[in-house]
Amino acid sequence: MDSTMVEIDGSVMEGGGQILRVSAALSAISGSPVRIIKVRAGRSSPGLRPQHLSGLQLVSDLCSGTLQGACIGSTEVSLTPGRIQSGKHTADTQTAGSVCLLLQASLPCSLFAERVSELCLKGGTNAEFAPHIDYTVKVFKPMVERFGVHFDCDIKMRGFYPRGGGEVVVRVNPVKQLHPVVLTDRGNITKIHGRAFVAGVLPFKLAKDMSTAAVKTIRKEIKDLYVNIQPLQEKENAYGNGTGIIIIAESSTGCLFAGSALGKKGVYADKVGIEAAEMLLRNIRHNGCVDEFLQDQMIIFMALANGTSRIRTGAVTLHTQTAIHIAEQLTQAKFTITKCDDELSSDSTYEIHCEGSGAVNQNL
Repeated sequence: MDSTMVEIDGSVMEGGGQILRVSAALSAISGSPVRIIKVRAGRSSPGLRPQHLSGLQLVSDLCSGTLQGACIGSTEVSLTPGRIQSGKHTADTQTAGSVCLLLQASLPCSLFAERVSELCLKGGTNAEFAPHIDYTVKVFKPMVERFGVHFDCDIKMRGFYPRGGGEVVVRVNPVKQLHPVVLTDRGNITKIHGRAFVAGVLPFKLAKDMSTAAVKTIRKEIKDLYVNIQPLQEKENAYGNGTGIIIIAESSTGCLFAGSALGKKGVYADKVGIEAAEMLLRNIRHNGCVDEFLQDQMIIFMALANGTSRIRTGAVTLHTQTAIHIAEQLTQAKFTITKCDDELSSDSTYEIHCEGSGAVNQNL
């Protein structure tokens, strides 16, 4: 345990909740206390929002830690971690705040517990500005399993903006150390599939319209693959009303990419389908091995892994640069980013290289 408090500027780069999530998780794992100042300073409503607060409280609970400044609107918060504990832990945003962002903060910590951890996460399962729970299960989960991460996710109830009310239960297995990952060969896209859903009292026609528009958009660019986007109506396991679509592309080497969108009042369903399809196409044009949303979520695992990881990707996002900045402050990991110039690369193809810190689970 390192008792020296590390100060993190919460206003740098992306300047949002990601700084809180990565800082808190790495503090819990390393045992180093952190103080985050200028929390979300550049946002229209600076400081901690309910979602950020519930995430920090969950991490503090996981590592038997002490939080200071943990209240709504606070622009300075500190975490002094103790020992990471397994067992059952609950976090409730009490809003439509994303359960997937709660998982981003808590999953890395749970890997370093002594036994299986059970996380009950409540809020929005399909929220704006966050991964959908379908993305977390179908794309994030199989890709992080390459590091040796294993977790199960049971979707008890879907929740949407503005009511929330969703609930997922995640069971996380501990690891001694994480493996490094090399993802540099995308191969060919072999399969495209997805789901377009309506929940609550909304008409099934909206799901069909999203699916049809998405398929048409993809076929303009990818003509030789069958595209299967299933329209679905969810009445039983959804709290409130919502619509959305997620489309997943699989490659011959096991890489996964996605495009997604949520329905909004006043936006035609076909526009929602087209938005998701265009996002997917954008994410496979650069010939990288991860999409723009997985890119930054891989950073914390690369930083903790025991060895050298290399990931080929599209343009490096500000979220990814921010995650790297925090990971290098709180671990011994070293990152470099280089532009790819081989015959398969585009103007925006890069490789993220990381010498991992080799974090060891002292509880095992």
